[in-house]
Amino acid sequence: MQLYDLPAHELHRLIEDKEVSIEEVISSIFQRIRKVEDKIGAFLKLDEEGAIRQARQWDKRISQGEQIKPLSGIPIAIKDLICIEKGETTCASRILKGFYPPYSATVIEKLRKEGTIIIGKTNMDEFAMGSSTENSAFRITHNPWNLETTPGGSSGGSAAAVASGEAPLALGSDTGGSIRQPAALCGVVGMKPTYGRVSRYGLVAFASSLDQIGPITKDVTDCADLLQIISGRDLYDSTSLDYPVPDYHRSLIPDLHGIKIGLPQEYFIPGMEEEVKKKVLAATKVMEDLGARMEEVSLPHTEYAVATYYLIATAEASSNLARYDGVGYGYRTRDETNLIDMYKRTRQGGFGDEVKRRMMLGTYVLSKGYYEDYYGKAQRVRTLIKEDFDRVFQNFDALITPTSPTVAFKIGEKIDDPLKMYLSDIFTISANLAGIPGISILCGFNQADLPIGLQILAKPFDEPMLLRIAYAYEQNTVWHERGAKISG
Repeated sequence: MQLYDLPAHELHRLIEDKEVSIEEVISSIFQRIRKVEDKIGAFLKLDEEGAIRQARQWDKRISQGEQIKPLSGIPIAIKDLICIEKGETTCASRILKGFYPPYSATVIEKLRKEGTIIIGKTNMDEFAMGSSTENSAFRITHNPWNLETTPGGSSGGSAAAVASGEAPLALGSDTGGSIRQPAALCGVVGMKPTYGRVSRYGLVAFASSLDQIGPITKDVTDCADLLQIISGRDLYDSTSLDYPVPDYHRSLIPDLHGIKIGLPQEYFIPGMEEEVKKKVLAATKVMEDLGARMEEVSLPHTEYAVATYYLIATAEASSNLARYDGVGYGYRTRDETNLIDMYKRTRQGGFGDEVKRRMMLGTYVLSKGYYEDYYGKAQRVRTLIKEDFDRVFQNFDALITPTSPTVAFKIGEKIDDPLKMYLSDIFTISANLAGIPGISILCGFNQADLPIGLQILAKPFDEPMLLRIAYAYEQNTVWHERGAKISG
């Protein structure tokens, strides 16, 4: 096995035992990038020179006897809507081309304190609006398992980078499934933490009441390690909560005795691929063998989740993206006749079609005469969806669902049908509306050898339960040991 194939915790052991240097790890990663990146298209920008320089500094400190932390010297890829001081941050949009933030996101500062090495910024759907990473203004990202399919979205670049061996770790953001859905389609681990668990300071906003930064990793152990670093209260983010951060490693227990898991009937629906359903249900049998108790439950307001999400998220997007007008940030048209004309032409040329679609929808639902009928009603339904989860979690430790109703779909298959594309997130958006944590793990493959993802949901701030169930399943199956064989 090559170094680029290894999860971060195994790389840490090799570095700690002085079997490899950090420079060798970084060099292996960039060799892999040079070999496959032209086929995958996971990155928008790379910093090999900076990464090698940091690696050499770390190797020198280790040679002088310094003890390293679990992710010291480990390479990580960052979704291109998380700000890094003096590093271009575009959100895969023309309107932010040339924007260099004057500060770094809190999660970036925490990674730097740990000694994690940032190797580059990953591709994404523009402003995180999409489920396939086809909405990027700069390139399309391909799924390592089949280059003709999408990696999912909007964190498709981060998921593809981890799946292809271009990075052992990545950060993504999840507004309606944008970590979990691409993790499922690319066969890796992706977690959306509880809303407020991880600081959003320095995350370019899509929908502020839904957005959350989270890890994308090769296995559950790495997910726990990365979550450990980025979690916690941040005074720069008024929505981050002062809630104790446990030692997540204590949750990595390979059995499930005493755990009660619900199977929501609304998540096993007509129209989902039969192979997805079979693999998820087969996974629940493994969990029962490990000691878990399974029982069917109901979340009756699930059927309203998609409509609710696309009213609330677009309304917040309309408000958040109003600031991009050609004055303070990035792109500005040169073809203008007056100030108002400059605003119009800048936004017309700077935003892509999907972003415009969502901003127009959001502006409409916030407009006078329609606000209460649409946005107000959606907020009330959101409360009902949250109450469904609250009720179920009084008697159950977790819920098991498919992550996506399908495996990875062909590039171009859904791009001209927005409603069909929106349904790709049908199983993930409820967790964002309710603010609860969710994780996607690999639970098998279909006949075409494409990954299938299983989603685990838990009550707020019970990420330890997610990690325990995910780890127990992972350690008692072999799916995570397979890697993508990139063709072409």
